[in-house]
Amino acid sequence: MSIARKRLTPEQSRTAALQAARELLIEFGPQSVTLKAVATRVGRTHANLLHHFGSASGLQRALAAYLAETICNTIGEAVLKSRAGEGNPRDVVDLTFDAFDKEGAGALASWMLISGNEDALDPIVEKIHELVDDLAEGGHDDRTLHENTLELVFLALGDALMGRQLAASLGLERETGREIAARRFAQSFELRNQAEAAE
Repeated sequence: MSIARKRLTPEQSRTAALQAARELLIEFGPQSVTLKAVATRVGRTHANLLHHFGSASGLQRALAAYLAETICNTIGEAVLKSRAGEGNPRDVVDLTFDAFDKEGAGALASWMLISGNEDALDPIVEKIHELVDDLAEGGHDDRTLHENTLELVFLALGDALMGRQLAASLGLERETGREIAARRFAQSFELRNQAEAAE
């Protein structure tokens, strides 16, 4: 007995494909995010996905944008909660580290660079920049926030790629990278609060 496929709008079809691509990324790594694998997972044809994304690199770029959008929205909410006293800087650090590690953003970024698909990183970089500008209390020129973001992303990306192995070789706990990032982020957060109180 055949089951008729549910008719989806182009946007629903695209979103379903991106969700499937994200699942494949998390389950099997970036090399598994192919048009064929995604098409199989969502019950669509290879041609259907070619229509939406144009190529495998187009799919990767769209996945990077999709991850950046969902992850940055979550991190932005955590930053605002922390500023309002409803959360803490460690929440922001954990969300950022999880985005690059458990959510697969670090592996995807590395895979795209190795594959020569460097421009696929643009949506990630642009979304982080947009998030920082949205959160900047001192406007676009909030250098401290820019530096904190750069440091946090570097630490999270490095930890996702080799944190487990490096921490083990140094005799450190797996969480050490997060703890370092959390301390630095909390210090910066405290300095910002002190500066605001002094004004």
